[in-house]
Parts: sequence; C-alpha cells; structure tokens
Amino acid sequence: MTITKHIPIGVALTTVLLAFSACNNSFLEKPPTDAIVDANFYQTDDQVLAATALLYSKVWFDYNDKASYNLGDFRAGTAYSAYNDRGNVLFNTTGDTPDNGAAWRSFFIVVGQANLAIQNIQTYAGSGVSPTIKQLAIAEARFMRALAYRFLVMNWGAVPIIENNLTLLSDTTIQRNTPESVWKFITDEMRAAAEHLPDEPIRPGRLTKWSAEGMLARFYLTRAGVVSGGAGTRDQVFLDSAKYYAERVISLSGASLLTNYADLFLYPYDNNAESIFSLQWAFAPGAWGIQNSTPAYLAYSGDIANGDGWGGDKGATWWMMSLYDGITPTENGMEGRTLDQRLKATFMLPGAHYPEITQTIPGGSQELVFPFTGTDVNFVSIKKYVTGKADDVGGQAASQNYGHDTYMQRLAEIYLIYAEAVLGNSASTTDATALEYFNKVHTRSGLPPFEDPLTLDVILKERFIEFAMEGMAWYDLVSLHYYNPTKAYEILNGQDRERFFVAPDQFPNPTSWTFTKTPWVEVDIRNIDANAGNFLLPIPTAELSQAPNLRKPPVDYFNK
Repeated sequence: MTITKHIPIGVALTTVLLAFSACNNSFLEKPPTDAIVDANFYQTDDQVLAATALLYSKVWFDYNDKASYNLGDFRAGTAYSAYNDRGNVLFNTTGDTPDNGAAWRSFFIVVGQANLAIQNIQTYAGSGVSPTIKQLAIAEARFMRALAYRFLVMNWGAVPIIENNLTLLSDTTIQRNTPESVWKFITDEMRAAAEHLPDEPIRPGRLTKWSAEGMLARFYLTRAGVVSGGAGTRDQVFLDSAKYYAERVISLSGASLLTNYADLFLYPYDNNAESIFSLQWAFAPGAWGIQNSTPAYLAYSGDIANGDGWGGDKGATWWMMSLYDGITPTENGMEGRTLDQRLKATFMLPGAHYPEITQTIPGGSQELVFPFTGTDVNFVSIKKYVTGKADDVGGQAASQNYGHDTYMQRLAEIYLIYAEAVLGNSASTTDATALEYFNKVHTRSGLPPFEDPLTLDVILKERFIEFAMEGMAWYDLVSLHYYNPTKAYEILNGQDRERFFVAPDQFPNPTSWTFTKTPWVEVDIRNIDANAGNFLLPIPTAELSQAPNLRKPPVDYFNK
C-alpha cells in the first residue's frame, strides 16, 4: 500500500463534480436530474470508475463536515464544546438540531447516489466496459449503501430501506423498516460487495475485498447484540462470524499497524498501510464538497490554521482525560502524566510541542507549543486531523479546504473486534490470540503489555482512547446499548462533560499536569441523563413533515 494520494481519483472527482451539483434535500426526492445518466458516459472502464469516485467523498460531505464529531464524539462524551453544539454535548439533540439533519441528509444522499450508480451501470454500461469493472463498480456502490445504512440504523433506529430512488419520486407513503431487518439487509449487501471487490485496490484509496470483510467483522459484532433485544447477551453465531472476518483481514489483507500512532495523522498519511477504508478528499481550490472541511472547526486558533481555526472552545472532556493511565484522581481533581502517546496525538495539553505545525506568534512564527492560558477554564484542544498551515502541508490547504482523508476503518479496530468477539458473553478471557491482538494496539501507544484477563470494560476503554475524535465512540455505545442498555446509560451518565482548568507543572517543557473543575459551573449540569427516551436521535423535523408515515410503526423489510 502507498502513503501517497493517487492523482487520478481527484481528477475523477472533479470530472463528475458538476454532475452532482444539485444534491437532493430530502431522501424522498428522486436523484437530481443533472446526475450522470447519459448512456454515452458509461462506455469505458475509466468512465465507470469516475462515476463511482463520487461515492468516496462528495456524498459524505455533510456528515464529515461537522456531524461526524458532533454525533460520534460530542454525544459519546469523549469531547465537548463549551459554547456551541450544546444540544449534542448535553444529550438533548432535537429534530431541529442542525447536525442531526445534516447527517440524515448525507446518509440518504449516499444511499440515493449508490442506487443511481447501480441502476445506471446496469442499464448503460457499454461493451467497452469490462465485466470485472462493472462488477467492481456495483460492489463499490453496494458497500457505500450498506455503510450509510449502518449509520442510519444506529442513530435513528428503524429507517426506510430504499433500493431504487427512481420509483419513489415524491411518494410519502414510505414506512420505516425494523432495525433487525435493516441489519440483515446491510449484512447481505456487504457480503455481496466482498464477492466482487479485488484483493488489491484498483487505484490507491479504492475499496478492496478486505474493506468489505473489515466492515463485516464490525457489522457482525454489533449484530450479535441486535438480535438479543437487550437481554444482556450476544448471539454466538454472529460473534463467531465477527471473529472469522477479523481474522481473515488480519491474516490475509496485507494491512499493518503503523509503528508510531502519531504518524496516522501526520500529513501526508492518506491510504497508508493501516487504513482499511478512508473517505478520499482532495484539496480543491474553487470547488466545494470534495474537500475535507472538518479541520477548520477543530483547530483551536487561526494561529495554526488558514483563515479558519474555529475550535477554541472544543476539547477533551474531563471523563475522557480520566481514561488515560497515569492521570489519577486527587482530593481536588486529577493530576499526572501518561506514557500513552495517543493523548498527545489526539489532544493538546499546555506546553506540548508539535514541530510539524507552524504557530503564528507576535513578530513571527515558530513550531507549535500549545499555550497555557486562563485562570479557571481552558481546553485540552483537539489535535487529531489538525495538520496546520498551508506551508506545513506542501501548500495543500486553505480556509475550510484540506486534502487529507478521513479514516472510516483502521486495522487497529479489526484487532480489537477480534478480542471482543472472543470475549463474547464471558466476564473475561485469557485467550492467547485475543491478548496478542489487543496488545498490538495497546503497546503501539507506548504502554507496557496488558497481562490481566481481558474484560469488556478494558476493551471499551481501549477503543475510546484509540479512536477518540474519529467519530467512533458513539457507535461503540450504541453497539453496547443493543444488548446491555443499562451499562450504556451508566457509562454516559457517569461522564463529566463540563469545563475544567488544566495547568502544567512548568511552562515550557512540563512534566505533569493538574486538572481542576471550573468552580462556577453548577454541579448538576456536569452530567447528562441518557435514557430510553433520548438515546436514539429523533428523525429530523423537516423529514417528518414531508413523510408523516415515518411516524408509523416499522415493518420487516423482508416480510412486507
């Protein structure tokens, strides 16, 4: 695998960009009339691959922009915003919360454009298109559709399965389908995709069989809890399937962990050896929707950004910081330091040095030294996906316009899926392979090998730390909620999500930090109240107004 972005996929994206300029505002609308449907377009392998290239970026833009971290991290409690996005931070997301609607819209755009790609390729692909490429492109679309539905069912529960937008037009009679049938649908789709995707990417960043089998490992681990109906145990057949697919990806894909965790987010990191599947963004001056805009909202200041840098009130929660080994409770808060290298690569503590990022200072610039400010509140700001100024990334950055990719699955997750599938319904496991795979992730961070029996709490903690600010934690909690909602609520309701002050023992070059809760923040708003009534997201108000049948009880998609 290569770490260098392959230019042709960006060319393919810009080639079809104009054909995607009118995204449908509602999932009920038919695909835009200016999408590529001309029979003359699907005459060569390159044209077919150009059409499906959009599925790697543009269709995911509204989700990736801000909804990814609002849902994946703010609702999960790994990070927070002190002054913005408070509905998600306080677990009070409503039908009118902007990122709720943005995510719903984006996922159904993925579904709609995947459907359209499948139909167009089946209808218009000419004799100049090889059967292999035709099958591959359809498999790409089925993969993306299945992944979008995974996000939909985990956020909103019962949702309507749509396989052909062209037959919908403005039909408002559509009903939702049961979560169990959605999960069956997406598992079947991903298995079909795996059959026709290649062992090696046809071009850097394109999907492979291992991308699909990695998702199958993820799907089966979650689905093992779905079928339990909150009974506290998971289905053993599906746990075994998760283990089977995880082992195949680990043993056969050729993927490998990067030696240093921080390298996962050092530019240029695209399509590296650890990436199983990433969204493929392109630095695109003058264009909108094929670039990565998220860093604009995460960088703590314009001093390290490109006319953006609006993340000054975002950072790790108190609860998140408490997870790192070496940061321990005291009478007045927490203190210490950690050997875990993932902390510095994910969040910024006062005095931390980042030589890869240029910081503007009075009279000039220097390598970034994260400042120590405030007296009773400051922020452990976000580092992950923040790559700095244009000069830091070879000129490939501008305001809200970055070219580096977004991980959707890394090999580290596959190792942890294997360990959790082996643990299954047991209280603990000493399985040698499970421990070996767990420790590949754990020790890569600089921590000593974990030698005690693995438990669910240990694995969840590892996942929360490993994937913080990658939009993953919320879905780990949803997976838990399927079979053990009580434990999911206990984790969420035990989190402190409010403001605090972090101080280094010396500045610069600190050796430890103290953490003190901001005294003027009321105690009773530090925690949320997650429960059965607010755990899932409400369907966006705009969608309910257009399709009132979404309020009806869901039906089984396979027994309509």
